[in-house]
Amino acid sequence: MKCGSCKELLYRKDLVKNLSVCLKCSYHFRISARQRLELLFDDGWEEFDQGLASTDPLQFTDTKRYADRLAWGRKTTNSLDAIVSAVGRMGGRTAIIAAMEYGFIGGSMGVVVGEKVTRAAERARREGHPLVVVSCSGGARMMEGALSLMQMAKISAALARLDEAAVPFLSVLTDPTTGGVTASFAMLGDLNIGEPGALIGFAGPRVIEQTIRQKLPAGFQRSEFLLEHGMLDMVVDRRELKSTLVRCLGLLLDKA
Repeated sequence: MKCGSCKELLYRKDLVKNLSVCLKCSYHFRISARQRLELLFDDGWEEFDQGLASTDPLQFTDTKRYADRLAWGRKTTNSLDAIVSAVGRMGGRTAIIAAMEYGFIGGSMGVVVGEKVTRAAERARREGHPLVVVSCSGGARMMEGALSLMQMAKISAALARLDEAAVPFLSVLTDPTTGGVTASFAMLGDLNIGEPGALIGFAGPRVIEQTIRQKLPAGFQRSEFLLEHGMLDMVVDRRELKSTLVRCLGLLLDKA
């Protein structure tokens, strides 16, 4: 396959061994939610809340029926919606991880995604385990209208309660993290950590350029740009992500 950045041809088996990071230029290919869990957990995990599924509350249709989009997403990702929540050991410590699935309608946040992130935060608070959310999303799901936008406030309230309980929440922002996901939980971590080159923002760069009628700076809304302007705490190569998260949790949780 060809790298989307340097255009080099890559052997798939070598790319997989390198955690889907280009061996030539370190371009980070998009990976699935379950690949994320395999990367971050020590050895296996227990998925929870996997039975939640959208009921298509608005009976929405645009170029396709929303029901058909849901069916296709379920078929191609083997998940009922755009997030997988699980509990397991990370660096020897029990942690709860919710990883978003871009392959399911662009990782968009509807009622189910909002409910699962909220439940993950509530379980983390109840059990005292740190929470990690890996975002990969185009934002709120338009097919569920205002019901989707309501998830922003619901999740933010759950994270506020988690903060009051002094349970750490680490937010990992991957390519892309945009729209209502960025405007809510993705930027509310005790630490906000981006992958290299990830597109992170609310409105996309093309929309902004068309609105302000100006050319945006090079690298605008990429993770390195956000780090430079104080909106991220660090940018971490995927090959170092697990060790970085483990180290951060140690600093936040371990007694001196």
